[in-house]
Amino acid sequence: MSDAVLAPARPLDTSSHKGRPKLEPTIHPGGVIAFLLVLAAGIGYAAFNLHSDISAVNEAPLALGAFALLALALLIALGFEFVNGFHDTANAVATVIYTHSMPPLVAVIWSGAFNFLGVMLSSGAVAYAIVTLLPVELILQVGSGAGYAMIFALLLAAIIWNLGTWAFGLPNSSSHALIGSVLGVGLANQLMGSHEGTSGVDWNQAFGVFKALAFSPICGFVLAALLLLALKFTVRRKDLYEAPKGETPPPLWIRGLLILTCTLVSFFHGGNDGQKGMGLIMLILIGAAPTAYALNRTMTEAETPAFVQSSRAAGAVFADHAAGAAQPDAAQARKTVGDALKAKDLDKPEVFGALGALSTDIARSVENYGALRLVPAAATPNLRNDMYLASDAIRLLPKSGASFSKEEAETLKGYTDLLNAGTRYIPDWVKVCVALALGLGTMVGWKRIVVTVGEKIGKTHLTYAQGASAEMVAAGTIGLAEVYGLPVSTTHILSSGVAGTMAANGSGLQLATVRNMALAWITTLPAAILIAGTLFFLLRHVF
Repeated sequence: MSDAVLAPARPLDTSSHKGRPKLEPTIHPGGVIAFLLVLAAGIGYAAFNLHSDISAVNEAPLALGAFALLALALLIALGFEFVNGFHDTANAVATVIYTHSMPPLVAVIWSGAFNFLGVMLSSGAVAYAIVTLLPVELILQVGSGAGYAMIFALLLAAIIWNLGTWAFGLPNSSSHALIGSVLGVGLANQLMGSHEGTSGVDWNQAFGVFKALAFSPICGFVLAALLLLALKFTVRRKDLYEAPKGETPPPLWIRGLLILTCTLVSFFHGGNDGQKGMGLIMLILIGAAPTAYALNRTMTEAETPAFVQSSRAAGAVFADHAAGAAQPDAAQARKTVGDALKAKDLDKPEVFGALGALSTDIARSVENYGALRLVPAAATPNLRNDMYLASDAIRLLPKSGASFSKEEAETLKGYTDLLNAGTRYIPDWVKVCVALALGLGTMVGWKRIVVTVGEKIGKTHLTYAQGASAEMVAAGTIGLAEVYGLPVSTTHILSSGVAGTMAANGSGLQLATVRNMALAWITTLPAAILIAGTLFFLLRHVF
């Protein structure tokens, strides 16, 4: 991109600087010390829990090289969430800052706190939505050289693109960048291993994510515009539709409304975006210390009978669709299902026979050991891979043409839920560390994006109603996306929402900013794909 294309848009008319917030607060040395202390405490907390988890399963201490790779991978993953914090969350505070509802420093600390809370209370539904886009063999062998190349490539590519767009003050989506990086790794893996039939991108899953991302800016623009018009029709308060006068805060009720919407956007942003880093961190931990993290060892003996019963019920469904195909041994079953997943061709009798063998083997293993938490170290990788293969195959069977009765579909769904509960979990300490990274990132580097959202989208100053409308739409959309496990873009929803309110209000749009935002939106996927694919190719020759 040339400098001409990304030249800063003309800010709104602030010749007298009336209504423009002071964005250069004096940072007290005590605040810097507190920031560094929290950062150090977070790193120490992560190291302590990592050591405790590994010791609890009697796993030998990691070799120095393996520990160094694990530490570097975790730092890069948390670095992605830190960059996400100051890049994306700036959108949440722009409206309260530019309407003088909160001082800038108070606003970013407030937003950071609710980002932290949002991560801690997140459901985990989004955490593995990104992971399922990755090639299946890289997920199963995440502790290998190819697995580390995958993790480093996709995280570094997303960070590079986020920092680049942040430097130009462009509201760009971290989710968009991460998904592009995942696709780049998948495509590079396919090109590098095509002679072995190596899988690439799960395009069915990718298109589902694309729909959510494409929906974000349209949803933000249209719904925020409609909400502003609805407010004008129903709420006949002149002061709600005014721009700030000087540095005077808005009336108390308006101020409360704007702080509430900022809080909700921050909370739901933490709940949605924080989970993306969690899923990748779990992949790193599974690769480096599979005995401690490959299986959910919080599942108790009391849950074992239901798990075994569900496995056998699923096995009966597979047997009914196997058309008499014999069940192979466990090793052959893994190969059959793995090959079918790579080829995306699962609706075959031999695949159903292999799935029946896997479900039988999973049930037998869990029953013999008594619970997932009692599975010994030697058996953990195979059991985890069997559970992952079975879960992923069940998810993709309908897309491969398989049809099930209502009762069969319910049986398989219940079994999938149990498999996912056993393999796709997030320890509390991982949530805390991601929450800290996202929350601390919110308090750093927020000014560039705030200025763009507050000054460079519309030709007039943001009114109270415009800010509230854009944030209410963003909070509602992100909250619903988490319920359905969809990764959406806070940035796209909120910045396009501000543009929608400007259009609905007749305020006019600064076309240079809108063009730059659209250009960043269009180029993010191909740029991230190219960066991640190149890094993966290079790192595959390093590891």
